[in-house]
Amino acid sequence: MQFIQTLEFRTSEFDKIRALDDEWRAATDGKRTLRRSIVCQDRNDKNRYIVLAFFDSPAAATANNDLPATANFAEQVNAIVDTPIEFHDLDVVDDRT
Repeated sequence: MQFIQTLEFRTSEFDKIRALDDEWRAATDGKRTLRRSIVCQDRNDKNRYIVLAFFDSPAAATANNDLPATANFAEQVNAIVDTPIEFHDLDVVDDRT
């Protein structure tokens, strides 16, 4: 079953997070199970972001989370965000793309 995880956070230092994401992608090339991600910025609150992370399954998301580079990335991002990251785990029950 396809799986989407949303991450919601606030930061005034998004450029730093983007640079960390680029480093994470390089470090996990060929290992990560993340299939796609979309980063959205709130039009009415420029410091609020929502990330949609697409995986083939919940197990794939767990495998991605268990990568050492992911733990390092999360630690660095948590030091930059203004609020704790809020996660939501979503099973895709219908996709009418």
